[in-house]
Amino acid sequence: MPVCSVTSLSDIALPSGPRERALEEGLGALGDADLLAIVLGTGLPGRPVTMLSASILHHFAGLDGISRLGPHAIAEHPGLGLAKALRISASIELGRRIHERAIRPRPPVRTSAAIAAWCIAHLGPLEHEEVWVIALDGRNGMRGARCVAQGGLHGCSVAARDILRAALADAAAAMVLVHNHPSGDPNPSPEDVDMTRAVAAAGILVGVPLVDHVILAPDGHYASLLDLGVIGEGTL
Repeated sequence: MPVCSVTSLSDIALPSGPRERALEEGLGALGDADLLAIVLGTGLPGRPVTMLSASILHHFAGLDGISRLGPHAIAEHPGLGLAKALRISASIELGRRIHERAIRPRPPVRTSAAIAAWCIAHLGPLEHEEVWVIALDGRNGMRGARCVAQGGLHGCSVAARDILRAALADAAAAMVLVHNHPSGDPNPSPEDVDMTRAVAAAGILVGVPLVDHVILAPDGHYASLLDLGVIGEGTL
C-alpha cells in the first residue's frame, strides 16, 4: 500500500503579494494595481487590497483620472475613506514633484506669463480649484511653491493668514498667488478680488508684498490681477 506523505505548510508555495514581489523583483515589475495596493496597505473585510486597488483604478479611469482629483473626491469611492485617499494623493504628489523638478527647474519669475507657464502643468488638468503660494527671493527667483487650499469646481476658500504662513515658512521676500478656474474662465470673481486685496494688505504689514495673483484656465489662458490693476505695481 502506498504511503501517504503529509506536506507541511512550509512546503506549500503561497502566492506572493505585491509587497513581496516588489522586494523580490523590484517595483518596476509591478502593475498599477499592485503599486496602488502597496500605497493603500490594507483592504476591506472580505475584500483583499489588490481587489480594492483594481476597483479604484477602474472607477476613476486609471491613474490619469485619479491624478486629476483631490483626496475628498477620491474618498468618495465606496469603502475607501479619507485616510487611504490621502495616501493615494500624497504618493501622486510626490511623483509629480520629482518629475517637475527633474524637467522643470524653477526659473526667475519676471512676468505673469512666466508664472502661468510654470504652473499650468500642475493646475491645468485639475477638476477642482487649488490655491498656491509661490515664494520669491530678493531676485525674483522661486524659493518655494506650495498648495495652501483645495476646493471644488466652483470655488475655494482660504484665509490670508494661511497664505502668509506658507510664504513665511519659505522665507519669502515677496510672494505670488496662483489658482485655477476649472470652469475655463480665468477672469477673477468678486471673491477673488476681495481675497487678493486682503492678502496684499496683510503682506504689506509683515513685509512680504504680494506682487501678483494669476488665475489659470485649463487651456492655458490666464488673468493677472496685477495687470488688471487690482493690486499695485510690485517687483515683477
